[in-house]
Amino acid sequence: MKVYVPLDAAARALGADEVVAALQAEAMRRGVALDVVRNGSRGMVWLEPLVEVETPAGRMGFGPMEAASVAQVFDGGSLAIGLVEDLPWMKAQTRLTFARCGVIDPLSVEDYRAHGGFAGLARALAMRVEERLDEVTASGLRGRGGAGFPTGIKWRTVAGAVADRKYIVCNADEGDSGTFADRMIMEGDPLSLIEGMVIAGITVGATHGFVYLRSEYPDAIAVMNLAVLAARAAGMLGASVMGSGIAFDMEIRVGAGAYVCGEETSLLNSLEGKRGVVRAKPPLPALEGFMSKPTVVNNVISLATIPVIFERGAAAYAAHGIGRSRGTIPLQIAGNVARGGLFEAAFGMSLGEIVDDLAGGTATGRPVKAVQVGGPLGAYFPRMLFDVPFGYEEYAGQGGLIGHAGIVVFDESADMLAQARFAMEFCAIESCGKCTPCRIGAVRGAETIDRIARGDASAIPLLHDLCDTMKAGSLCALGGFTPYPVLSALTHFPDDFARVKEAAE
Repeated sequence: MKVYVPLDAAARALGADEVVAALQAEAMRRGVALDVVRNGSRGMVWLEPLVEVETPAGRMGFGPMEAASVAQVFDGGSLAIGLVEDLPWMKAQTRLTFARCGVIDPLSVEDYRAHGGFAGLARALAMRVEERLDEVTASGLRGRGGAGFPTGIKWRTVAGAVADRKYIVCNADEGDSGTFADRMIMEGDPLSLIEGMVIAGITVGATHGFVYLRSEYPDAIAVMNLAVLAARAAGMLGASVMGSGIAFDMEIRVGAGAYVCGEETSLLNSLEGKRGVVRAKPPLPALEGFMSKPTVVNNVISLATIPVIFERGAAAYAAHGIGRSRGTIPLQIAGNVARGGLFEAAFGMSLGEIVDDLAGGTATGRPVKAVQVGGPLGAYFPRMLFDVPFGYEEYAGQGGLIGHAGIVVFDESADMLAQARFAMEFCAIESCGKCTPCRIGAVRGAETIDRIARGDASAIPLLHDLCDTMKAGSLCALGGFTPYPVLSALTHFPDDFARVKEAAE
């Protein structure tokens, strides 16, 4: 009997390890030979721990499973949810980057190869450098870490730079609230990230890479370190990648947990052993990055998508999406929702579809008041904007941003003035201190919102001016984007600010 139980951090937090122990004990009691595979998560967090049993018809799911209920896995019962692939949540997705996540043993090279792994790298090795650059550019892939910068342009810049050494750096410092896509890939399909980094390296002429991983992800750190060893043993890494004669190797580095190290230049400083503060640009990291050498800095999802593009072709990938937002995006649904998790879909879905249909509304049953998209620096969207298509330019046009595609839902009980103050306080705490608009502006922002909370309406224009200064004068997105949640709360939910004034009067 073969069963799959996730080793994903969310599943483990909900008791997956205890379920495995109970399954093994129950199998021993029944005299059943049990083969347990620790896979990644399918992304349906409300069903975790999700146990899957291999059957001739496909994998039968049971969840959310508890250690006390494992007899159902052997006998059937109320926790049986049917074939996992046939569940509406799974069938409605366009799974490209996450096609293997939750399906394979994350550390099995054989499983990885059997499900399409290495195909993208094999095709890339058969192409000339210029053809590889054209493929990435034609795919329309943009940075999935938040900035949305075209990946092909970044790679072409590094490829054209003249230097004795170049680097690939994977930004795995996933610090935004409500985001977990990077973690899920690293824990559920780490070889896809490694393959993407190898393709990047052989394309731009880099021979070494780093994954900069946050210390708060101990499970991902452990899996990635083992995956590097497995990739090296399989010939994907080393002096001759897949026997090509081209060298590329990599290592895992762990950060100390500073939010600002999600910004690429601050990350590079930390990677070099320096204090994690933002660098002034120019020079760009593509020309002077790690150790002042040309460096590609890409997010986990960006790099893990590269093998898909090379396996299926740029045109097939670019066929998904809208406008300049091509391909798919892993929507990470969290907050006050009935069904939270990861849902990969082509760009273009409306927020209404995501929140009402996929997430099933709020967990409390109260009406949705606001949805924050893009992490703690993202704007709050009211229901009147729920029809806006999910795309980079479309959200920018509404004063918002896609960011890392984290979606956090709030019901009608949320105090939006308090949320605006939290944004300023968060920025003040996490600021690296390099620039005045962020370091001082965020502190003054919290103080100004406190004045508004005490009924001082004259402070509202001052808050607008302060936000304009932070947007225009900050060195990086931390100070530059903090005004997004503040101004969106003030614009779309003015009653929450006026109500305080009325109470004071």
